[in-house]
Amino acid sequence: MKKAVILGERQAGIAEVPDPHPKEDWVVVKVHAAPMCTEYKGYMSGGKSEFLGHEAAGEVVAVAQPGKVKEGDRVVVMPQYPCGTCHLCVDGDYIHCENAYDFTAFTGASEGRATMAQYLLKPSWILPKIPDGVLYEHAGLACCALGPSFGAFQTMGLSAYDTVLITGIGPVGFGAVVNARFRGARVIAVESVPWRVDWVKQMGAAEVLNPSDPEIVQKIKDLTDGIGVDCALDCSGTVQAERLCIDAARRKGKVAYVGECGQDLPLRVSPDLIRKGLTIIGNWHYNLSDFPGIMTVIQESPLIDLLVSHVIPMSEIHRAFEISSSHQNSKMILKPWE
Repeated sequence: MKKAVILGERQAGIAEVPDPHPKEDWVVVKVHAAPMCTEYKGYMSGGKSEFLGHEAAGEVVAVAQPGKVKEGDRVVVMPQYPCGTCHLCVDGDYIHCENAYDFTAFTGASEGRATMAQYLLKPSWILPKIPDGVLYEHAGLACCALGPSFGAFQTMGLSAYDTVLITGIGPVGFGAVVNARFRGARVIAVESVPWRVDWVKQMGAAEVLNPSDPEIVQKIKDLTDGIGVDCALDCSGTVQAERLCIDAARRKGKVAYVGECGQDLPLRVSPDLIRKGLTIIGNWHYNLSDFPGIMTVIQESPLIDLLVSHVIPMSEIHRAFEISSSHQNSKMILKPWE
């Protein structure tokens, strides 16, 4: 099979590798749509990688034993290789599993774990079926494009009564706007890249503010009758944005973080948490039982087509990474068979 690889700084290509084979309840999926996420960072820095991607949509083409799916089923490929038996997996919070499989040890091979490839290998129980009529390109949005913010908004209980602040309008941030607008919430977005500012306005953000504005907190309060936002969600993974979410939230408000960050957040327990009464959560993905809900967003939101800015043949992986690195895009989808 063919798969995409990063060869060096701003160098990407296609490699020929062995096809994966099914084993026990793990099945082979033919990938029809492979969404791109943060892999461009490795492309820009020169971080070589032979196993790219963690989200996909495709068709089951080989099984080793009867199980949750059969050959011909159209499925969304969930991330990770969770055990399937611990309490977190059983409860649907598989993303937090602490007993994940060692892929190579279990399969006896290394190929099949990349999603930017023509085939992949996954446990059948984390392959929810795609409803009839949903395009593969749209079904793939059920992972990182919509998943993190969907799970966060579920936990926060975001509704049409709320104003939500969304910081960091990249592919995940655009997905957050789609989810928030579907729930009827008013969106205040924070972004500085002109292309993203224009795109998020098309998605219906009520206001778009520049993160470098020294008066940004006051402006947010002015937009909320001096109170602050009901909910805030950071998708950027920057300390500045994380802190803004806390400062801009109203008393008894809710703040969620989905953007990965390696730096320390200056958090003051008394004024930020106790006196202000904030609820702060971290969210990685969504509970598997909420898959029908996220599919409803995909099927019914009028903004779904705006969430996908590019569909590109995997054979043009270098061009795809160049676009992704430019930040002139929302979610990008690779087509492994083109």
